[in-house]
Amino acid sequence: MYVGLNLATKPLVSYRRFFVGTALLGVFAGLLFVYLGWHFYSLRKADEDYRARLDKIQIEMARLEEQRNELERFYARDENHNLQDRAKFIGGVIEARSFNWTKMFMDLEHTLPPGVHVLKIDPKLENGSAAVRFIVGGSSPDAKVKLLRAFEDSRSFTHIELTAEGLPKPGNTGTDVFLMEFSAIYTGI
Repeated sequence: MYVGLNLATKPLVSYRRFFVGTALLGVFAGLLFVYLGWHFYSLRKADEDYRARLDKIQIEMARLEEQRNELERFYARDENHNLQDRAKFIGGVIEARSFNWTKMFMDLEHTLPPGVHVLKIDPKLENGSAAVRFIVGGSSPDAKVKLLRAFEDSRSFTHIELTAEGLPKPGNTGTDVFLMEFSAIYTGI
């Protein structure tokens, strides 16, 4: 039988566990260092790209701001201000001509119930549709209800808003029993 005895004056100490642990810790630290270095490099690269794009955008904004200021100075001159007013007027005329007024009045004729007639109409163009203010008179209180129901059911007129309602002025020789003022938006559908 073999017995392992150490007869030396100092006992034999094995550092193998320490060396293996230190080596594993060193490998882990090295891998962590490489990973963090690569991550830091990619962040720096992304930051550099972001700063380059930001510089380009700021240069473009400064150029556009200068262009805008130059145009404002150009249009601030008196001779150009008159041109701008004429352009707005011509644009309004073109918009008014492109609106189908005949169709609006035909739709209004189909929408009005019997016993109701228009006393005053005030149309205004707004964003491709007409905001119309009506003053109507009617021969019976029943016609008033029919008028409101006809406009609510109409596909051509929307956003009906009653602004005033009353009786005709004394001394009026007409056959009107009621007067009503309301506004609606003509969409032309």
